Amino acid sequence: MHVTVVDDATGKPVPCRVHFRSPEGIPYQPHGHHDHVNSNLNTWHVDVGGDLRLGQITYAYIDGTCQGWLPRGEVLVDIARGYEYEPLRSRVYIAPGQRELTLRLKRWTDMNARRWFSGDSHVHFLGTQGAHLEAQGEDLNVVNLLQSQWGHLFTNTEDFIGEPTVSNRGRTIVYCSQENRQHVLGHLILWGLKRAVMPWCTAGPDEAELGGTLEETLAHWADRCHEQGGTVIIPHFPFPNGEPAVLIATGRADALEMIGFDNFQHREYYRYLNCGYRLPLVGGTDKMSSEVAVGQYRTYAYIPPEEEFTYENWCKAVRAGRTFLSGGALIHFSVEDAQIGDTLRLPSGGGMVEVEAVAESIFPIHTLQIVQQGQVVASVDEPKGANRLQLKTRLRVTGNTWMAARCAGPNYTAVPHFDVWRRGVFAHTSPIYIACGDRWSLFDRGTAQYMLTLIEGGLAYIREKAAHHPSHHVTHHHGEDDHFAYLERPFREAIEAIHRRMHEEFRS
Repeated sequence: MHVTVVDDATGKPVPCRVHFRSPEGIPYQPHGHHDHVNSNLNTWHVDVGGDLRLGQITYAYIDGTCQGWLPRGEVLVDIARGYEYEPLRSRVYIAPGQRELTLRLKRWTDMNARRWFSGDSHVHFLGTQGAHLEAQGEDLNVVNLLQSQWGHLFTNTEDFIGEPTVSNRGRTIVYCSQENRQHVLGHLILWGLKRAVMPWCTAGPDEAELGGTLEETLAHWADRCHEQGGTVIIPHFPFPNGEPAVLIATGRADALEMIGFDNFQHREYYRYLNCGYRLPLVGGTDKMSSEVAVGQYRTYAYIPPEEEFTYENWCKAVRAGRTFLSGGALIHFSVEDAQIGDTLRLPSGGGMVEVEAVAESIFPIHTLQIVQQGQVVASVDEPKGANRLQLKTRLRVTGNTWMAARCAGPNYTAVPHFDVWRRGVFAHTSPIYIACGDRWSLFDRGTAQYMLTLIEGGLAYIREKAAHHPSHHVTHHHGEDDHFAYLERPFREAIEAIHRRMHEEFRS
């Protein structure tokens, strides 16, 4: 059978993922694809490219056309393409002698036309060309493909070229860069590297080689990335949690990434926002097997009409905070005329503001909420679930603050996808900041003390637990005589920055 899947509006073949099976449940996947992906082995780095398994269903990524055997009679068809197309789940009848089958997918919204461009912040193991195919199959614009290390396993070594690869039509961009990792201090995503930042990992298992010593900190990796004009993301925030407070206090973190839906991730994010750190939110999958779709959690970033869609402009939009995380839903949010990432300025006494949010999704959503400094201040609910929720209200603002919009399942719980982690359907915007007077600022002494505790714990790990070469027996890559002073320097900078903010708050 020669199968073609076309865009219903254009009539042209459209990349997507497809699944065919008999009424008895027997899969009939296209030639070159698995009928059923190996799984249930509690592992990763297995059957990574070209196929996707969600629950008990295996999909094949195609460019819009494929060939394979289909049985005569009734066949169940399951086709999807990201979150802006209506999924197609239907029954077709294959007649004797039939050799052609055309199926149609309908786009229900076009975020690119609104200048929102989607990307996965965090993907492993796919090849560059495979990442393009799967991105197109999921209607995803950007894939951040990341080199990394697990002991003596070095991944995507040959994919790094120091620049993006762009599809012929310019709709998908794949940039191979790095995730540098340390098992206590934390992990760090470095987007847009032009030159490698070494070592990829440090201080022994599980990340670096057996018997390895602590040679680097996340802060120094971040500095090397910024020197190249790159973008620094704290992945799967907030763990590991040894050094993120350092990165945030010293302004080295450009954004935070969520890869799941948990209360502690929200709580930690809100904690730092409430202490006055402006931190954009991004979404990614940390894809490490064929049991999660690339872009299942994705970042939508807004690029103004006067700017071209390029990798550099997409990253710039992320750094500016013009983002929302989508785990299935699309969300729009404004406060007065301010859009996501903006700062709305009010008189020093504050005032009333009009707040509006709209959430839309191919999956049922049950609640849409406005969050102000971590507290829900307005919401609309649909207990039976809906594909569209809208909220418009007026709220009083009395001082500097931030607001964001979010949507999810009943009572803001997560209705799970069928990926290996069963992560939930939701969406969350980066904040809109509201300044009452000339300057926006917030401070929370409890959070500052919490950060100092984390930083002291990181210093204790460096001094007392991490493995080190004997002093003066090696020449370190940084060329400094005092290796401990080199490692501790960013932590000292962070303590000084927090103490400075505490003193400023006390004086005010």
